[in-house]
Amino acid sequence: LILPLILKSKGGTSLSSAAVVDGSRQACADVISGKAHRLIVLVGPYTEEDIDYAKSCLSKVERLPNVVIIMCSYFEKPRTTAGWKGFIHDPDLDGSSNINEGIRKAGELSKTVTDMGMPVGVELFNTISPQFASVLVSWGAVGSESQLHQELASGACHPICFKSRTQGDMQVAINSIRAAARPHSFLGVDDLGFASIFHTSGNPDVNVISRGEKVPNYEAESVKEARDQLSKARPNLHPAIALMEIVDHCHQTKVVNKICEQLINGDQSIVGVMIKSHINEGHQNGPIQGHLAPKPGVSIMFLLHFIPLLLL
Repeated sequence: LILPLILKSKGGTSLSSAAVVDGSRQACADVISGKAHRLIVLVGPYTEEDIDYAKSCLSKVERLPNVVIIMCSYFEKPRTTAGWKGFIHDPDLDGSSNINEGIRKAGELSKTVTDMGMPVGVELFNTISPQFASVLVSWGAVGSESQLHQELASGACHPICFKSRTQGDMQVAINSIRAAARPHSFLGVDDLGFASIFHTSGNPDVNVISRGEKVPNYEAESVKEARDQLSKARPNLHPAIALMEIVDHCHQTKVVNKICEQLINGDQSIVGVMIKSHINEGHQNGPIQGHLAPKPGVSIMFLLHFIPLLLL
């Protein structure tokens, strides 16, 4: 495995990239804490990063001053059984598991996108991967509420959102944000690749993503219920609503419209939305054997095209 220090020394971080990362981290933190009344919009291919998609986002940023746009570039993808595990694990889409190349390319792509002015968000799976590119990350998601993920979130240098369970239950995720806000000590890998002990001071910029894959999470009643649950745990926290992958991805437009209605009516219970999207809608299969060039602008999952962002 390539050393994090070597990768960082080769890639580096430009002044413009650092400014984008620092500014977007603070913007997200201000929204989560209630200091700013803007909407965090997390959009992107989620399973692979695309420069053209980033350009599409940037072309709309200036027209949306009340929106904090983060491009979700999930270089690692959780799998309950089998399937493509993401760009880091298989960058060539051929089952070769060229992880070193995946790590290197993920860092290069993140630097390119942030240099363009677009903040990057990722999902955190373990205590090793973040060492390679965390300096370029503005926002993070955690899909598991294990102690390891709570510890990892407590030491993250950017805002973190814990995903609720797809059935709509938020209590486990709420317990996790309580834990992540506190100091922890845990095992990890340092920049030289050595197993190390890390001590954290806790992360105050944590929140919950309300998922609704099995039950609706976007209706006014569901949003109020989520807000009330969060308020009992930590005052002034409001949920981000996840527009999760569903069989008919075009249904997401309806969900976005419902959320917009609540925002227009003055409901400030929603601090952000997650929209799985790409330049073109639909999906394509990732090859398991052999190298088959993927179609540009189409994700390896069911995604909506970019139009829903315009509705916000």
